[in-house]
Amino acid sequence: MNRTTTSPFDIKSATIQGLSLILRSIKLDVIEGDLAARVANAGDLFTNAPVLINVSALTAEGTADKLELTRLVNLLRRHTMRAVGIVGATGLLLKQAQALGLVEEPDVQPRVRNKAPQAAPEPEPAPVAEAAPQAPGTTPPVVTDLFADAPASASPSTPTPAEAAVPQAQAQEPPRDAATGRPAPTMVIDRPLRSGQRVYARGGDLVVLGVVSHGAEVIADGNIHVYGPLRGRAIAGATGDVEARIFAVAMEPELISIAGTYRTTDKPLADTVRGKPAQARLDGDKMLIEPLKN
Repeated sequence: MNRTTTSPFDIKSATIQGLSLILRSIKLDVIEGDLAARVANAGDLFTNAPVLINVSALTAEGTADKLELTRLVNLLRRHTMRAVGIVGATGLLLKQAQALGLVEEPDVQPRVRNKAPQAAPEPEPAPVAEAAPQAPGTTPPVVTDLFADAPASASPSTPTPAEAAVPQAQAQEPPRDAATGRPAPTMVIDRPLRSGQRVYARGGDLVVLGVVSHGAEVIADGNIHVYGPLRGRAIAGATGDVEARIFAVAMEPELISIAGTYRTTDKPLADTVRGKPAQARLDGDKMLIEPLKN
């Protein structure tokens, strides 16, 4: 008689909602003062958060090897954050990071939705490049650059003639699922979200048909729509989409973030938007919160 044994565990691919600490200086005393202020104004947003330490800018200018990495890891731990990986390290710094148990991660560029080019040159035949296959069961890390002073700006490459000839209506398509190529799904939550609850719409928009209470958190790679009071935390464009927006019937959040640029309640909202229908969007490196007009 054959017996079927069941494995006591499964191993599946997963993503981690984390933070990216993008370093532009090796002066840890200065970094510590700024970090303490940001953490104090962010509530528990950074509590127990995994952090990727991005030293790409330091490596480019040749100062990365002078970074006191052990001290930095301990500094993050004192502020309840956990360093889990490093980006852009080479040579001695990379060896030090590996000795500290940090994983070497690739530099993930923010996703920016395609825009139509200003002028279309005469079309010419262009070679079709095949996309490199992705290893099965792997997914890219989900990283939010909440420590950046401004959202990381992607430098769009010069469009090929074939890309330039795409009509504007097609260039403004919504994000698509990387695995299926189909339009990314919209997650709809038809119940109120209480304190301590967290919802993440991976790869698409999030719609909440009710209140997002204090202490609740809603996250989306695309836009966030709240058809009720937004009183908790809302993080849109979680993978770097600088065109993502946050809409609420009553805008009164603890924290809002778009593509890594965030704002907390330490600065009160204007009377024209507080508790009223409003949207949040980015204009360059500034977050704008505007009333919704009928």
